[in-house]
Amino acid sequence: MNVLFDYPNLWLEALVGTLVLFFAGGAIAIVLGLIIGAMRVSPIPIARGVGTVYVNTIRNTPLTLIFFFFAFGVPLLVDFRVDFLTLAIIALGIYTATYVAETLRSGINTVPIGQAEAARALGLPFGKVMGLVVLPQAARSVIPPMMSVLIALLKNTTVAAGFSVFNLGTIRATMSEKGENQMVTLLWVMVIFVILVLLLAWLQRVLENRWKVAR
Repeated sequence: MNVLFDYPNLWLEALVGTLVLFFAGGAIAIVLGLIIGAMRVSPIPIARGVGTVYVNTIRNTPLTLIFFFFAFGVPLLVDFRVDFLTLAIIALGIYTATYVAETLRSGINTVPIGQAEAARALGLPFGKVMGLVVLPQAARSVIPPMMSVLIALLKNTTVAAGFSVFNLGTIRATMSEKGENQMVTLLWVMVIFVILVLLLAWLQRVLENRWKVAR
């Protein structure tokens, strides 16, 4: 217990770092994933092609390599300094957006095609068909897989520890420098992550109960 209670500010800072990576990266992933997911089912061939190339390229690239690109490649391409935290958030968002897009696409495919055809017959453009008809119905079926994507994002925040971003993934090394037991530190990190995942699982149940289809 001393490992935890003797350094409350350090643990709080690490937790905040993880939460900042999670929420900011998740916001980018959801917005970008929504756009890419819509492109993947778009009637425009070019949009579908761009969406497919993006998903297949980024999703099949290891997250560590994407971090390396943003940590060492981007600073060489821009004329201004960008801190590693911002670059880590962007890397996580861009990577996770591919999984968000595929999750949304699978949910869109569960909506009967007649729904979209009826909306187009009424003269609605593609954007309104997606926003008013398809996505509200698809959202109900993608809650569990989308939460799995967010849980994976939460765990992927530890990758940022290798790029000078302080979070729960780096606290082991910090505690080691202070002479604390590394195994005990890792066990506490595990406990914190389990609590965070349980909170996401609780949120999933709440959303499922609120948006479930009445039978």
